[in-house]
Amino acid sequence: MQGDTKDRTDGRGPEPVGPERDGGRAPAVRGAARLLRTAGTLLGCCTALAGLLHFAVVGALTGPFLLWPRTRRRARAVLSAGARRLVELERGRRGFFFGDRFPTRRASDPEVLRHLAVHTWAGVLTGAVLTLLAYGVVLAGVLVARLPHSPSGPLNLLSQAVLGGLMLFLGLQGLVSLRALDARQAREHFGPSERELLELRVAELAASRAEVLRAVDAERRRIERDLHDGVQQRLVALAMLLGRARRNRTPEQAAALLRQAHEEAGEVLTELREVAWRVYPSALDELGLEEALAGVAQRCAIPLHIAFDVPLPLPRPVETAAYFVVSEAVTNAAKHSGAAHIRVSVSGDGHGLSVRVRDDGTGGADPTGSGLAGLRGRVDALDGRLSVDSPSGGPTTIVAELPCAS
Repeated sequence: MQGDTKDRTDGRGPEPVGPERDGGRAPAVRGAARLLRTAGTLLGCCTALAGLLHFAVVGALTGPFLLWPRTRRRARAVLSAGARRLVELERGRRGFFFGDRFPTRRASDPEVLRHLAVHTWAGVLTGAVLTLLAYGVVLAGVLVARLPHSPSGPLNLLSQAVLGGLMLFLGLQGLVSLRALDARQAREHFGPSERELLELRVAELAASRAEVLRAVDAERRRIERDLHDGVQQRLVALAMLLGRARRNRTPEQAAALLRQAHEEAGEVLTELREVAWRVYPSALDELGLEEALAGVAQRCAIPLHIAFDVPLPLPRPVETAAYFVVSEAVTNAAKHSGAAHIRVSVSGDGHGLSVRVRDDGTGGADPTGSGLAGLRGRVDALDGRLSVDSPSGGPTTIVAELPCAS
């Protein structure tokens, strides 16, 4: 009667609880979980009988008053009050035995009565199926016990075995269907419905897309500003030095100007390399994320320690997002936090990647600032999560959780 799924309350849909979630558990733990769910199913049959009794007694007493318009509202309130208590017991049962976590919300009286009615019908039917299965098991035991003394022929025994196996299959299939029905009803009543989850997911994707577009526009403007205010100005200065050296007729002054132009050209190349690294590091394609982060450590002005523990190859978008999370966080810490040391930890297990950047600076980082907001948009675009903990006085910890599903 009960399903093996659990709803998450963050609007991202159901999380597997049954065999899918128990895959990494020890056999003893999985067995205990199955026993707990079986006990929850049996208790659900008892609460269904309580619901049936409520409808039979309270419904019969309030039935005449429900037909009269003047007393209909009060009679329905009385009927719904008892139903609401039973439904709250259902919430507790699913939370204890099945691990369901639903958001707190107050349903209307018709919704409460409808849920209790469906649960009562499914629970009573589940109890009936369980009773028939138990009766069939007893009959099978009696048949096996009397088999040595039975005068029936082999054909008669074979027909009974086939009929019993068919009834057992139908009974088990009925139990699975009733469990799925009751679980779906619980999700629709206690948690957001499938339609609400879909609408919330569409809204999240639309917001994520808008954040990505804003981040791309901000990155484009930053690149243009870097090229205009940095590289372009240096190239203008280089051109002026070369022009002065060409017009100068004194060999010594021309040589000095050429040396100065040569130094300026080297600085232009260095700044171009820095701009290229901020746009997209080529080491990601050539050497991978670990070496690209080593490049960040080399360019960092303060001591930076990196712990890298990722046993499997990562999808390219995840690598890129992880790199920019570390690069932006380290750059902000070096410029604004006054930190003396930065620690970066990157770990993953094939299902997700965790990136943690911690500095011992003064704290007070603004999560809504342009830099961190751009990182949040980049992480959200991959269905990840970015958290920033930066109390006044420090330390500052930035954690990005990135799913690795392809």
